[in-house]
Amino acid sequence: MKQMKLSALILALAGVASASAMAQSAKTNAWEGAYGQMGVGFGIFTPSLSNGTPTYPSIYSSIPATMSTSNINNINTGLLNLAAGYNFGINESFILGIGATYYPGASSSATGVLSVSNNVSTALNSSTTATYNIKNLYSIVLTPGFVIDKDRLAYAKVGYTGATIGLSSPILAYNSTNLTGYTLGLGYKQMVTSSIYAFGEVNYASYGKANVSTITSSNGVTFSGVGVGGVGTDFLVGIGYRF
Repeated sequence: MKQMKLSALILALAGVASASAMAQSAKTNAWEGAYGQMGVGFGIFTPSLSNGTPTYPSIYSSIPATMSTSNINNINTGLLNLAAGYNFGINESFILGIGATYYPGASSSATGVLSVSNNVSTALNSSTTATYNIKNLYSIVLTPGFVIDKDRLAYAKVGYTGATIGLSSPILAYNSTNLTGYTLGLGYKQMVTSSIYAFGEVNYASYGKANVSTITSSNGVTFSGVGVGGVGTDFLVGIGYRF
């Protein structure tokens, strides 16, 4: 009985090994298949903030007011990137992949000046330095690639991206809103062992404007219709595993 079990186990292992070998031999090119990778790098986010409509408390509600923004600074931040996907072999020279990426953590913060003014009483004018950051970045992309050889791959990226941007200041209640847009990228992968590769990427993302919720300052001014958007660029290097 023990010998029969051992024989069955050996046959099962042989079957798995044979199936694996057949799957490898059936690949259109060496870059076909699943992968996972991790990268680090540097990112720049340039915000776009449209003026909202401020309204004074009821006692001054008849006074028209305007909101303006100035000195809006870019976010410059370090990044960690996690990604996984699958490459489909088209032929010996080309692949078409699908992948997902995520940037854990929040960026460093940047600032900008928000001002409220009117033409009736300068005593009701005010300004503040707002602080903002960006977090929860992710993307879902298609990655067409050119197979240089079994050890080298050049590829492009195009797809959908999202992020969360948060805004706060001494006179503005904290608000966050989700942004969505498109992303483009270029990259290169180089095998360093039979399964591990190094890569470098540059990615660009453009986020359409989304209105933050109505926010209220400490002196009772409410803001509505404040649109937040922006563009981002990142540069990544890292390592990955090709299955």
